[in-house]
Amino acid sequence: MPLSSVIGASSILKPGVCTSTTRPAAPFEGQTIYETDTDLLLTYDGSGWVAYRKALAGQVLQVVQTIKNDTFTATVGTGFTDITGLSVSITPSAASSKILAFAHISAGLNTAGGWALLRGSTVIGAGASAGSRRLVTMGTGAPLSAANQGIGSHGLCVLDSPATTSATTYKIQYTGDQAGSQIMVNRGFTDTDNTTHMRGASTITVMEISG
Repeated sequence: MPLSSVIGASSILKPGVCTSTTRPAAPFEGQTIYETDTDLLLTYDGSGWVAYRKALAGQVLQVVQTIKNDTFTATVGTGFTDITGLSVSITPSAASSKILAFAHISAGLNTAGGWALLRGSTVIGAGASAGSRRLVTMGTGAPLSAANQGIGSHGLCVLDSPATTSATTYKIQYTGDQAGSQIMVNRGFTDTDNTTHMRGASTITVMEISG
């Protein structure tokens, strides 16, 4: 029976207090109860009880991930270049929430460089400002081998405080240490079609953590 057909349903109904073993035997749709033994607030949706658990600080509220399994190649030089397809959007449920952002990038490089994790257009988790030096979230070393056949594994992790309930985008950029710096995402720098070369995948994951 829907709540709209219950006498007095237009008034505010206080939750019934019970335990998990003394729930109403014949609940109506929209009926809300509080269970003292489970510390749960539940509402009957017409077919079963839906629970609303209190969000404690540090709890994971939602997880969003983007997986990039195609390749991306670019001559980046010393500028910052977006990695096409390696971004993710999340809408925090509360302004007090934090966002734990992870990124794993598979890439072949021909020089050293650096990775930047951005919230919108702002680099997060970067080093301290020091003159004209570029700020990145994580630096990279020299290529894996002289032949540059391997795929390097690069990981970032930053706990961010966006202080918003609006949709927020996190993305990855790369910058090289010289004019000829190049990046090959999800493949080696050399990529001949044979069994000595590999293809990989890259991911960016964000988790809303209750504040």
